[in-house]
Amino acid sequence: MDGIHDLGGKSGFGRVNHVGEEPVFKARWHAKVFAMVNAAARAGAYQSVDQFRHAVERIHSEAYLNHGYYGRWLGGVETLLVEAGLLSTVEISRRALKLGADNDDLVAAQPQASMPKEGGIPAGPELEQPKFSLGDRVRSSNLTPVGHTRLPCYARDKTGEITALHDRWPYPDAQAHGIDAPPQFLYTVTFDSAALGFPESFALNLDLFEPYLTIVESD
Repeated sequence: MDGIHDLGGKSGFGRVNHVGEEPVFKARWHAKVFAMVNAAARAGAYQSVDQFRHAVERIHSEAYLNHGYYGRWLGGVETLLVEAGLLSTVEISRRALKLGADNDDLVAAQPQASMPKEGGIPAGPELEQPKFSLGDRVRSSNLTPVGHTRLPCYARDKTGEITALHDRWPYPDAQAHGIDAPPQFLYTVTFDSAALGFPESFALNLDLFEPYLTIVESD
């Protein structure tokens, strides 16, 4: 899914300033949102971290940029609570107004009438052995998926080298949509920064699933 969340490799958003040691929660409401997200999972609002990530991806784009880390979480969990039928948008809005919100405030949550069942890049069949080996040259998919994926936009249709194998893991492109799919092999793929279009010279490691990759045949 291409959306405001996929910011990797994009310019115009300023420098990322690392400030060192920080508290886990800078404000009390951050801790409350953290607790709400965990409670929502236990209540059945979502079944996997990938489904939660996809809900965060689907919040209002302006809210994604301006509401901060836990603000995004809040928009995502509100979306899931409504889609699961545990709360209604009316109930959430009524409570927000009672706590001091304004009718003109930007609402992050954008719940849909039904959970999208179209995932990202389709899963492959269940395999006992990985397709690729250490040192293999591979090319990443050039698909633009409709649903959730862990293949960032800047790394699509790029060539890299398999540098680690991590066995099979639940496949996020299916998990995010409640689609039943077999676990997929996961690899670390090392890319040269020049191949990704970055001006600085460095090696970039991405953990990518097998369906994202195809072998590059040697000459």
